[in-house]
Amino acid sequence: MELQRYWSIVRKKLWLIALMVIVSCTLVGYYTSHFVKPQYEASTKLIVGQSKEADPNKSIIDVGSINSNILLIKTYKEIIRTPRVMEKVVKEHPELGVSAGELASKVSVSSINETQVMTITVRDTSSERAANIANAMSEVFRQEIRTLMKLDNIAVLNLADPTQHRSQVSPNPAMNIMVTFVLALMAGVVAAFILDQLDDTVKTEEDVQAQFGIPVLADIPKIKRSVKGASGHNAQMKQLSGRKSNVSLDA
Repeated sequence: MELQRYWSIVRKKLWLIALMVIVSCTLVGYYTSHFVKPQYEASTKLIVGQSKEADPNKSIIDVGSINSNILLIKTYKEIIRTPRVMEKVVKEHPELGVSAGELASKVSVSSINETQVMTITVRDTSSERAANIANAMSEVFRQEIRTLMKLDNIAVLNLADPTQHRSQVSPNPAMNIMVTFVLALMAGVVAAFILDQLDDTVKTEEDVQAQFGIPVLADIPKIKRSVKGASGHNAQMKQLSGRKSNVSLDA
């Protein structure tokens, strides 16, 4: 019975729920397509390997050196995001047209556990500029490591191609509308139950019994207006009242 009551509440306010869903999805879709600039990603990969100053005749893989390089990556990931590196990139590459603060918000650095590979990823509204920033970050970072740590153990695995066509990674209109649909649907159902709780008017026999605790003896049927004239009105009154046709009703 409770489920039937809940469904009855939802069914009565179905127009409100549908309106909230349609309006919300339309607004989000319009805003996403007209006001949110598309974002593109470009990345470069670096490998932290053996220093070029090491013995070139040493062909045996040094496991200890590899483990040290893996630990160094944690330090490198912090260095690359420092204002020193960002400001040097801005100074040496003014054609990028970004400030150090903007650059820091666009760059992310990641690495796969137990590997010597680092990935510098840049997100920007221009695919070409994202690639140029990623390449500039890689080069400046290599220079700073030589200066700061006196090491030359970073090599570039691959650079980002500025001419490559990239699909936008953000925004995702379909995902935004789907999330909005779910949230608006939930909000509409909650609003329907809230309005039902705030509505204290008596509409059904069950409401009368719940409100006053007395049984319903009779009810007055709702008579629809008719354009058939007085005869049609009287016929409808007779039918609703259960009387025969020989009983006249005044219009």
